[in-house]
Order: sequence, then C-alpha cells, then structure tokens
Amino acid sequence: MSATPKNSDPIIATEIKGGTVTMETVGRIAGVSQVTVSRALSDPKKVSAKTMQRIQDAIELTGYVPNMVAGALASKRSKLIAALVPSITNVIYGDLMQNFIDVIRGSGYHVLMAETGFSQEEEQAVVATMLSRRPDGVLLTGIHHSAGCKRMLLGAGIPVVEVWDLTESPLDVCIGFSHIKAGEAVARHAVERGYDKALIVSAGDERALRRKDSFAAQFGQLTGNVPIEVLYEAGATIERGRNGLSSGLEKGFKNGIIMCSSDLLAHGVLIEAQVRGLRIPQDIAVIGFGNQNFSPFTLPALSTVEVNRPYLGKQAAEALVARIDNKPLPTKSIDIGFEIIARDST
Repeated sequence: MSATPKNSDPIIATEIKGGTVTMETVGRIAGVSQVTVSRALSDPKKVSAKTMQRIQDAIELTGYVPNMVAGALASKRSKLIAALVPSITNVIYGDLMQNFIDVIRGSGYHVLMAETGFSQEEEQAVVATMLSRRPDGVLLTGIHHSAGCKRMLLGAGIPVVEVWDLTESPLDVCIGFSHIKAGEAVARHAVERGYDKALIVSAGDERALRRKDSFAAQFGQLTGNVPIEVLYEAGATIERGRNGLSSGLEKGFKNGIIMCSSDLLAHGVLIEAQVRGLRIPQDIAVIGFGNQNFSPFTLPALSTVEVNRPYLGKQAAEALVARIDNKPLPTKSIDIGFEIIARDST
C-alpha cells in the first residue's frame, strides 16, 4: 500500500493553499522533480511503480490536470471557454447557451460545449478533459459537483460560473434562482386557485427534486394534504407525462392540481387528460416549469414557471469575461428570480 499524502500535512496544505496547482506543485508533494512528473505523465513506464503511485496520489489530492496542449505557456490565454450542460437537446439549456455563446464570441472567445447528463461522474470526466485543453474559464450547470470535480476546478485556478442555481458558497460565481422558492410559489399559486389536492409528476434530476420537495412541503402546510407523487429517474418526455397522469389516477388522485417538473411532462398530462375526457381546469389543473415555446399554444394554454433564460445566458457570459479580465463583480451569487405565468390550465 502506498503512503498517500494527507490533507492534514502542513507542508501539503501550504502547497495547495491558493494559487494554481502546477506540475511543480505535484512534484514537491510527491517528493520528486518536475521533470520526473513530466516523464511519468508522458510515459509511465519510465518511472518506478512506487514513484508513479506517489505522483498519482499527489494528483488526486490536488486535482491537478495535465496540460494536453503541447508547448502552451502558463502566461498565454487559450481564448477558449468550456461550457458543460446536462442536455444539448433540451430547449431550456439551448436558449441559455445561445445567448451565452453570442456574448462570449463578441468578447473574442470560443466555446467548447459538452453534455454531461445529470451525472456527477460524467461531469467530472468531462471537466478533466476540458481542463487538459486549458480553457480560460468554465461554465457549469448547477452547484452540486463531485469532490474530485471541485478539486480539479479549484486547482486549475481559472474563473468558474455556475448557472441555473444559487448558493452562498459558489466555486467562484453563481447565477440563477432558488428552486426551493420556485416550488413554494407554485404551491401558493395552487392554493390561491382553490385546489386542495395535488399530484406531482417529476423527473429525477436533483434540481427538479428540490422543487418537488418544496412544493410538497408548502402545499401540505397550507392544505393539510400530502401530494401523491409519480417520479421518473430518467428525463422528461411527453410519454412520461401521459403515463404520469395514468399512474396518479391509479393511485387515487382526482379533482386537484398536477405539478410537473417540466413543460414537456405537463404537455403529456394535458394530452392524457383530454384522451380520458377530463376537463381542464374544471376537473384537474396542470402547471409546468420552463415556459417553453409551445407552452402558450397547448390546449388549454399551459400555466408554468418562467426563468429568463436569454438573460441568464447573457449574465453568465458577462460575469465570466469579467472574472477572466480580473474585473470586480458586485456579488458572487446573482439571483435573476423567476415568474409564475398563469394561463388557462390552472
């Protein structure tokens, strides 16, 4: 078993505290020269197994990512921005990224975009690949990341903007809205419209579940009734919306409001309700999330929660460019808010 460096070691703590983690840093922690680290990374067979293990332990500790750009100088900018989103086909992220890219290009940078799904493990793998190209900044979706991902980003010493969520302790800067407050606002909207029974149809991603939980807690507090839940581990589709209503009816739901984690699920609910001859909103009401382009044109028009995605993308790009240029920001946590769009479905 190798002697893995410990975070509590005062020498190591000094090496990784602040600043950018470099190959030289890894070498000092591993007790070898920078040349040895370089040799080990380019051809592991050139060093002993024991030395290689010490170097790998130091890399794991610091989050160091080897530079794959041959001949790159630390003082030069790559003019590349890495952007990671859960889905490149979801219009919610598409709208955000289009406006982000427009501003980034106008500032003289280019964007490398990658899809991570909703997996922290996949995000970590993509971050490692992106950082090896030495981008000047990184955009991430959400505020929850694996420990290894955080180490790599902090060790890279470059600006990071997290979007679509809020926290008081971002990696660098976050821009978004409160999913908890959004769920609570939907619950209040439902009660104000006179509904005291609820069904939740939700995808299983972490942010959707936070909205689901806050809706359920607020609705239960206001009405005394616990919502019925139909949850999917996979993403939102119209098919799952239709099946969600069917499952909810089988579980005993009737004459109430259906809170959906996305407009796609809500659209499926509307279709299934019409197939079953249920009147909306007289028999059941439906509210989605995202205010997608089709939402005003469903039958009936879909009530939903709107987040200004173009504005979010623009703000994220401007904040990232400002951080790259070492310009001050008024705050590290920027709340752009949300709005409930009440239409005929509620």
